[in-house]
Amino acid sequence: MDPEILKSSFAVVERRAEFAVKYFYAHLFRHHPELRELFPTDFPEDMERQRDRLFAALTFVMDRLEDPELPDYLRDLGRDHRKYLAQPDHYAAVGSSLIAAFAAVAGSAWSGETEKAWSEAYGAIANIMLQGAWEAQHQGEPGWWDAEIVARTRHGDDLVILTLRPRQRLTYSAGQYVSVSTPHLPGIWRPYSLANAPRPDRTVDLHVSRVEGGVLSTALVRQTRVGDVLRLGAPGGGLTLRTPADRPLTLIAAGTGWAPVKALLEQLEPAHEARLFLVARDIAYLYDQPSVDRLRARLPRLTVTHITPAPGRPKVQATERLLTALGNRAGWTRHDVYLAGPPDLVEEVADTLPSLGTPDGRLFHDLLPPTGGNRPLGAAEWLLDRPRPSWHNPTGRAPRA
Repeated sequence: MDPEILKSSFAVVERRAEFAVKYFYAHLFRHHPELRELFPTDFPEDMERQRDRLFAALTFVMDRLEDPELPDYLRDLGRDHRKYLAQPDHYAAVGSSLIAAFAAVAGSAWSGETEKAWSEAYGAIANIMLQGAWEAQHQGEPGWWDAEIVARTRHGDDLVILTLRPRQRLTYSAGQYVSVSTPHLPGIWRPYSLANAPRPDRTVDLHVSRVEGGVLSTALVRQTRVGDVLRLGAPGGGLTLRTPADRPLTLIAAGTGWAPVKALLEQLEPAHEARLFLVARDIAYLYDQPSVDRLRARLPRLTVTHITPAPGRPKVQATERLLTALGNRAGWTRHDVYLAGPPDLVEEVADTLPSLGTPDGRLFHDLLPPTGGNRPLGAAEWLLDRPRPSWHNPTGRAPRA
């Protein structure tokens, strides 16, 4: 691969990203209509998110062409894509449409040399992804896990804790996530953190908050029942415990970011020194308090601070109060920090912690996609106000296309 040719041509394509992704899908479905059923075309908003995830994944790869960890990401991506029923011939179809889209939007910046570079690069990427898919299949890992809902606990109108029992063993680490789908909404997958450390009975918990207009979250919160079967994708993410027992740690959880943080706390030993900040947009959203109480009883060196806005104040005040509380704590140079919650809060807190003394390489978080509808309407708006890419980005490492 020639990184310079790839990056320079991609910079041209990126300026017309909105048109490029629409051209790609139009070309793909025209020449391979049989692939349309693999995408959520019946749900326009989800198709828009899929377009964003595709370009976000391409941007990630272009930024890391010479990163030695890129092949690991691509193998994981191929492993994960088995849940979409991706076959080797699908990769060839996608490559042909991708190059056609790039050629269409690049104009005079596209040449025979550029097309050769992209064909070789895509071939190498596809081969690594297919290798990851083959390795997972060879090891007996399913494309997805069917998991029966064995319990569900409602917290208010818009949040539910689902307890699932996968029919095959699901091997994962505390703090990781899985993508979730339901057979009633084929092609729609969303990432949800596993809210417990591995258990002897193999059950797992998901904390699901309903997103306004969210097709899958609404179905999970309001329509699922005990006995229903969901599908779980391969576990992923980098928010796993890596702090030695003699080092203190701080855990910050906002909203359903409590799910992975709870799983991490279940991994701690009683001697571990830890402090937990639980953040909610309103006191009514401080859910699952019995689990907090059980963890405090088991971990005598755990301190818990609840953060909410003042009564009647906007929810953004919770972030302000959190930053104030963090600034009033000492010892940041000694602590590892684990952070989970809405993307805007995660970003703001992550930007603040180094100024408090958190050392480089000691802050861990998974970024979740934004749930708002602030997507640009066209190429010009994309340029003027480029949106945050809509992907699940484990520890800043990799989006999932």
